[in-house]
Amino acid sequence: MTIVWTVVGIAIFFVGLLLSIAWHELGHFTTARWFGIKVPEFMVGFGRTLWSVRRGETEYGIKAIPLGGYVRMIGMLPPAKGGTLGRSRRTGPFQGLMDDARAQSQMDVRPEDADRQFWTRSPWKRIVVMFAGPFMNLVLAVALFFVTLMGVGMPAATTQVAALEECVLPAVAVQGQAPPDRCPAGAPQAPALAGGVLPDDRIVAVRGQAFDAEDGTGVQDAIRASSGPTPIVVERAGREIPLTVDIIPNTVSARDLDDPSATVTAGYLGVMLNTSYQSLTAGETVGRIGDGIARTAEAVVAIPSRIPALFGAAFLGDERGEDSPMGVVGVSRIGGEILAQQDVPWQQDVSLFLNMLAAVNLSLFLLNLLPVPPLDGGQIVPAIWEAIKRNTAKLFGRPDPGPVDAAKLLPVAYVFVVVFLGFSVMVAIADIVNPVRLFG
Repeated sequence: MTIVWTVVGIAIFFVGLLLSIAWHELGHFTTARWFGIKVPEFMVGFGRTLWSVRRGETEYGIKAIPLGGYVRMIGMLPPAKGGTLGRSRRTGPFQGLMDDARAQSQMDVRPEDADRQFWTRSPWKRIVVMFAGPFMNLVLAVALFFVTLMGVGMPAATTQVAALEECVLPAVAVQGQAPPDRCPAGAPQAPALAGGVLPDDRIVAVRGQAFDAEDGTGVQDAIRASSGPTPIVVERAGREIPLTVDIIPNTVSARDLDDPSATVTAGYLGVMLNTSYQSLTAGETVGRIGDGIARTAEAVVAIPSRIPALFGAAFLGDERGEDSPMGVVGVSRIGGEILAQQDVPWQQDVSLFLNMLAAVNLSLFLLNLLPVPPLDGGQIVPAIWEAIKRNTAKLFGRPDPGPVDAAKLLPVAYVFVVVFLGFSVMVAIADIVNPVRLFG
């Protein structure tokens, strides 16, 4: 049954990725149509076409290689200076390369479509069209985060005792696990057990400060701030029972989201509290989203520095870290791993699924803004530069300098494509032979 759920999880997450790609392309498609640009193709994937249908002047379809998608707009590159449709070809390696690319971008341009080409639109319209794709990914990521954080909620400690630790151990040694069956020789008894606390008790108050049933974090903070004999009140079988526990200093988790392994020295009681999923407020959600965008940006910037470790994981059998870059194969497999978990609340599966899909969309948003063709930023930057040149010329009464020739970036584009394909192959191999495992 675990295998079945794994396959189902992979399939569901794979579909989520395809929908994210289609959603991205919808941004380009919609804004291009708004501005009168002709769009012959709307495709999810690359390579051989598996399915397609024509509606009006646009062919919609799915291709065999699900590594992205594209909306083909006519006239993406301007013609050579003095031309209108870009159907001449010059000699020379770079000039010929640029003219071939122009011819390809205008293969569907007929004389009656001359005013429907991408390059003929004003710079701000081209910026809107190219930014709309990544922006759609950002919108989807934010929506998924809101559903997850405000709808499903986040796991948070309650005030009910799930289990007791029998002896004093550094709390980080048993964090997220059941207490050990046996204590080391000579280890002192844990304060909660020695003070008469029992499993299923609900901690009502600490040092006279009362807590409601969902405020486990408040109870933990009060315990961490205490030391020595401390009065607490527990609710047991409907009765409130006062107890005195001898809270001692111990090494406990710092509860740092950026560094889960960080520790601090604080008051220690020796209880494990139950958790429940609690909705965040709108303000808390916005803060979490901001943190998520910042962490994703850091991860994107750090990709080059992680390539040596990725190479070792793919070809040398090195251990692969949880922060290793993943591709379609890897994230889909994680989706299967999430759904295959047993004896976990449904909120955990849904939350992990949606959070991971949101993180993928954030990555698509940031990566596509890199100023390198064929990414969206590779068209946005030339349009910005063209706007600057035209406005400067207008300010000084000079002639319109004309469109910026984005085709001149093609040598950079070819280098980027070669590097990206090599990186994608290495990631795919690592995802297959040495996958990232979130659950051991």
